[in-house]
Amino acid sequence: MLFMKNAGVWVGCFIFVFALIIFSTALTYEYYGSIGPGPGLFPLWLSGALIVLSLLYIAESMFKHKISFSDILPRGKGLRNTILFILSFILFMIIVPATGFCIAGIIMLFIVLLPSYKWYLCLGISTTVTLFFFVVFYNLLKIPLPVNSLGW
Repeated sequence: MLFMKNAGVWVGCFIFVFALIIFSTALTYEYYGSIGPGPGLFPLWLSGALIVLSLLYIAESMFKHKISFSDILPRGKGLRNTILFILSFILFMIIVPATGFCIAGIIMLFIVLLPSYKWYLCLGISTTVTLFFFVVFYNLLKIPLPVNSLGW
């Protein structure tokens, strides 16, 4: 099965399933209300169009523009950076309940930046960026973030 190695077919199938989920969810909302269009109108039409477009994309990927996974997946340094980011994000999710957003964010950014910068520059950048986001989201926008026993 040659289409199993075609990345375009897989992406089209993913979008198709996503659009089907949105479409079925939109059917549970009111299509038209007493004063005009209801909350189900826009997601129903948008997901319906997305279903049609994803089917067209799958057909085009199967017959015209075949994209293999080896053409789009990163190699070398790009692959290393991608794996490093994924692993640091997993570490972030594991330690954030215990350490809070600030410490977990600093550690994650430090790990991601370490291959490209000196360690003291990584520490400064990761600390500044994490504290900036903490102040903006937690203090200014009042979005709850996980905090440690010290409140940060």
